[in-house]
Amino acid sequence: MAKKPIKKSAPGGLINRRARYDYELGDEIVAGLELTGPEVRAARDGHVQLKGSFVSVRNNELWLNNASFSLKLNERGVSNHSVDTRPRKLLASRKQIDSFKNQKTNGLTIVPTKLLTTGRFIKVIIALGKGKKRYDKRETIKRRDQDRDTKRLLK
Repeated sequence: MAKKPIKKSAPGGLINRRARYDYELGDEIVAGLELTGPEVRAARDGHVQLKGSFVSVRNNELWLNNASFSLKLNERGVSNHSVDTRPRKLLASRKQIDSFKNQKTNGLTIVPTKLLTTGRFIKVIIALGKGKKRYDKRETIKRRDQDRDTKRLLK
């Protein structure tokens, strides 16, 4: 009996580009996600939105809040979709959770930066972030434009 071909998702996974714009990112860890079947299918198909999501610590556990999973409903014919933003539990070691919890009390935010769907498991990379001010964001844009111009001149 032949194996079913596995449908490949986007290489590397989904990136939260807004996190790099809004925060100065620091330490990162890779954590697993506790998902249901339709949520796994949505993640593999790339129907996940990480913009505006954040990680909170409750009962010494990490929870991913505000991540939007666009779920397909199991009705034939019409393709119905439902957006689910419920909190999802993150799977990390006790040592990692404690270090992030201590950093969070110092005024840092825990932000998801990337969703990895390439392997057998679905994982999320979370990082500690310090919020940028408006003038920091303008400086970042200015530096990016200058780098782009110098690369263009060097070609």
